[in-house]
Amino acid sequence: MTVFPLLAVVLPFVAAFAGLLLPRWPRRRPESRPGSGASAANTRAAWMAVLPTAAAAVLALWLAWAPGFAFLEGATPGPAVGRTYGTIGTGAVPISLTLQADDLSAILGVLVTLVALAVQVYSVGYLHDDPRYPSYSAFISLFTSAMLLVVYAGDLLVLYVGWEIMGLCSYLLIGHWWEDKSNSRAAIKAFLVTRLGDVGFLFGIFVLGGAAGSFQIYEVLEKVPEMSTGTMVTATMLLLAGVAGKSAQVPLHTWLPDAMAGPTPISALIHAATMVAAGIFIVARLFPVFQGAPPTLDVLAVMAALGMLGAALAALAQDDLKRVLAYSTISQLSYMAGGLAVGSDSAAIFHLLTHGAFKALLFLCAGAVIHHVGSNLMSQMGGLRRALPVTFVTMTIGFAALAGLPPASGFFSKDELLLAMDPALPGSGLTDAAALLLYGCALATVAVTGAYATRAWLRTFFGAARVVALPEPEPGTAHVIDIREAPRTMLVPIVLLSVPAVLLGFAGGLHVELGVAAVSVVLALLGGGVVYAFWRSDPLADPARLLGPLRVPCERAFYVDGVYAALFVRPVLALARLVVRTDDVVVDGAVRGSGRSARGLSGLLRLAQNGNVQLYVSGVLAGVLLIVVGAVVFT
Repeated sequence: MTVFPLLAVVLPFVAAFAGLLLPRWPRRRPESRPGSGASAANTRAAWMAVLPTAAAAVLALWLAWAPGFAFLEGATPGPAVGRTYGTIGTGAVPISLTLQADDLSAILGVLVTLVALAVQVYSVGYLHDDPRYPSYSAFISLFTSAMLLVVYAGDLLVLYVGWEIMGLCSYLLIGHWWEDKSNSRAAIKAFLVTRLGDVGFLFGIFVLGGAAGSFQIYEVLEKVPEMSTGTMVTATMLLLAGVAGKSAQVPLHTWLPDAMAGPTPISALIHAATMVAAGIFIVARLFPVFQGAPPTLDVLAVMAALGMLGAALAALAQDDLKRVLAYSTISQLSYMAGGLAVGSDSAAIFHLLTHGAFKALLFLCAGAVIHHVGSNLMSQMGGLRRALPVTFVTMTIGFAALAGLPPASGFFSKDELLLAMDPALPGSGLTDAAALLLYGCALATVAVTGAYATRAWLRTFFGAARVVALPEPEPGTAHVIDIREAPRTMLVPIVLLSVPAVLLGFAGGLHVELGVAAVSVVLALLGGGVVYAFWRSDPLADPARLLGPLRVPCERAFYVDGVYAALFVRPVLALARLVVRTDDVVVDGAVRGSGRSARGLSGLLRLAQNGNVQLYVSGVLAGVLLIVVGAVVFT
């Protein structure tokens, strides 16, 4: 069992290697049917991706079963299972190649592998005719391997390797359809924004490793009582930059909505199991360090408060279904960050698990809807509950879990978070202002979450079907309307994910505080009820009109992108143009000027060597004359 973490990481990595090199090998004669060669390559790539991911999921389940779910139940954590595979000397603090699984990593490993497996199976149907499917599935496998390396790493620098590989994979997968310039720009934006946070993250690792004399996580945590408050505040503030980038928290959240440019299964993978989960996981993994830095917890609480309510309001005004879910992810991750800020790491991880299940379900259902309609915009949807009955039922479950309605899993995990954030309870460690801000925003976000979940549900599945005019067909050809559900490879993962979206809330035990639960449900129903009333009064109009003058600012996400463009992007571009101009005029101008000077001087010298004898004699006589005159004058 000690090698299970290594096998869980290596299997998807081998799948990525095989998926990049082997699906189209050996190359055979072109098939008689057009596209049959690509179809065969896609089939081979699918098997190469699905089978190793399934094996990794079995290993992750075995690891989770062995230590048990003690982390969620608040019991004493079980012993770590793993092995050290060598040490790299650095001349100072060595790097230990350690992989291990304890209660926290075992639980997250299950989430990563099961969602990755669902995405791989779903993608077989979603991208069945995509010519770049082999590389796509290989990058998903590499993404899965990198996240598992983050989860099972026993050394902070080994963890950082997986952290950075995830950033590379997100760039490659978001820009999968790179022919569209907006997609490639979204990939670049995600890469640059997350790299910005990763600079601080790396220096935070250096501070912790230098203070502890080791990068091994368990040794760092053992040395926490010996560290000064200043060291822990410095380290955690730097780490928080990486957490904000990876988990799309304020102020580094702007990349996540644009990341919807990638295929929908990638959105599910990024939002549910990898990337965004990594930041929350890191805070939970190093939680004793953060507890020793109260100022950092105050900053984390303020970030969470602004992120959860601001993103929820932005989700309420979006027309793109995937962007609604993207802003929803930012908001829900802020809930988890708020739980960590008040000291409840178990509640935060519990919500991370339930969110992984229902958000993956929602994205995959959104993919089925988009696959059917051919558009991301809810203004072009409506009345789909009869055409897509399975998708309707499963997405309803996902929206119920998102809104925190019982008995869906989100109800139980959100109840624990709200209970932990109650400022009346002692022991949070936050200042009074930060605690009140966090709790007030959390309650307001419950109502707004119910509102935007209800709006998306109504606009997608109810009301009149919105028919989009199709181009006139060729003579003798009739329009064909596809009224079927998605392919079975897409429906099976959706149906299976709906089970944990409903039942996972019971895994942490039925620890429900009736007062908090009642307030939460009433607020969610109030938000949903207001939206339903506006929709009922005019089913053709967008219920987002209830925002009034705030609708446009919410739709533009409060102009944060515009502010960043004015403060950072345009000045950097102006500086870049100045550098280019300086290089062209000054540096290259000096080189070009020296060349022109040399050519001019060579032209003058060439006059003395033109082959004209008379000119040579005249020059000699002129020289003699000058010598004579000089001798006479100066003698």
